[in-house]
Amino acid sequence: MLQNSPEVQNSDTNEQVTAVISHQIKPGREQGYEEWLKGIAADAKRFEGHCGVSIIRPRDGVCPEYVAILKFDRYTHLKQWIESDVRQQWLDRLEPLISKPEEVQTLTGLETWFTLSGQPRKSPPPRYKMALVTWLGVFVTVGVLSRFLPLILSAIPPLLSQIISSGLTVALLTYLVMPQLTRLFSRWLYPK
Repeated sequence: MLQNSPEVQNSDTNEQVTAVISHQIKPGREQGYEEWLKGIAADAKRFEGHCGVSIIRPRDGVCPEYVAILKFDRYTHLKQWIESDVRQQWLDRLEPLISKPEEVQTLTGLETWFTLSGQPRKSPPPRYKMALVTWLGVFVTVGVLSRFLPLILSAIPPLLSQIISSGLTVALLTYLVMPQLTRLFSRWLYPK
């Protein structure tokens, strides 16, 4: 059975909310899934408050499933999409393409960086802890990049260089640095 009503913390908030949805696809069904993905993404865009979707495709040894990162401007708009008949119709079409039920995590704010993979969803750490670990992640990432990027990007216009370096910083923080720091500081972030 597919999950279509993810548990959401801070459901009364008007902050931007992110749903992280992962699907493990049956071997040989990837093309069908890609078509399904285009269709559901197009329908989601028609819903009020939709702020975009990013897709992480499977990579051997790194990410075994498809992950969709869906953003809405507030929880109520995400909830309208999640509970819609349109989405349910898409979920019915998804059933033959996937090897296990979808997993949905819904997050707001900084806690999207503070999830522990393979562990049940916990309430987010206190904001001061998230701010300190984020500061450390930004400090390390910018420190490393500032040593290497000027050598590589010196020949391009400053604005383009800034766009590339800030984009690379966000990507490294999101996919590499923050997951590692969250694991490293997990006992402090999530004391028992």
